[in-house]
Amino acid sequence: MFLACSDALAKYLSLTLPAIEIAWIRFLVFFIILIPMMARTSPNVFRSTRPGLQVWRGVGLVSSSLFFISGLRFLPIAEASATGFVAPLFVTALSIFFLSEKVGIRRWAATVVGLMGVLIVVRPGSSAFHPAAIFPIVSALGWASTLIMTRMISGKDRAITTMAYSAITGLCLLTALVPFVWVDPSWRDIFLAVCIGIASTAGQWIVVLAFRYADASVLAPFSYSQLVWVTILGFFMFGEVPDVWTVTGAAVIIGSGLYTAHRERIRRSQLLVLPAELSPNA
Repeated sequence: MFLACSDALAKYLSLTLPAIEIAWIRFLVFFIILIPMMARTSPNVFRSTRPGLQVWRGVGLVSSSLFFISGLRFLPIAEASATGFVAPLFVTALSIFFLSEKVGIRRWAATVVGLMGVLIVVRPGSSAFHPAAIFPIVSALGWASTLIMTRMISGKDRAITTMAYSAITGLCLLTALVPFVWVDPSWRDIFLAVCIGIASTAGQWIVVLAFRYADASVLAPFSYSQLVWVTILGFFMFGEVPDVWTVTGAAVIIGSGLYTAHRERIRRSQLLVLPAELSPNA
């Protein structure tokens, strides 16, 4: 719900402010919220075993946010969100190259089906296609890269270190870009942008707490509830009603994502069982 509120407010604010400026305020609020937490662990908060990887994770995170906000300005929020949920399918593909994982024919088939769902939503070649539909797809690729790098540093750095690097990297990059597109915001714009930062940070923090107690494959079905919230907010805030193509494509993407999570759960359970089967005392 928090992440959906952040997206809805970002779409509303994109009518008056450029995407880079919205993302900059978002990361500024993110950084300010983290300051008390970083102060408690200072001066070791930036001590990392993989600082380069942490920086690149921050780049992936800020690119994901920036491209998604850019797409929201032109697309219905339900359509942009549904397209953005293709990220788990990108994770499947990227895990082969960066995590040396073996992906079976079933997971590849689910990935292809998910991409077909994206094509149903964006409908390239038709009169309904909008070039801005590319933005959520690129955003999903950025988020998938962020997840891959999160796995690569998992267990090596503290969570606060990862969040601190993300906040600093995003803020520095956007601070360098925002002067070129700066638009003087009204007090109302500033208030809404701060609300975006708070809602986004709260949503991400709750996700971190959830992953502390459950596996990703268990949580995957619940993450798709964000589509329900953005559809509700899109209707009441912008009068948007998803068409049958968006609903159909979203259903295909969700089904593909759930099946991928199911295969991931089976794969992990097999990895846990295998040592016991090989043990002479089993």
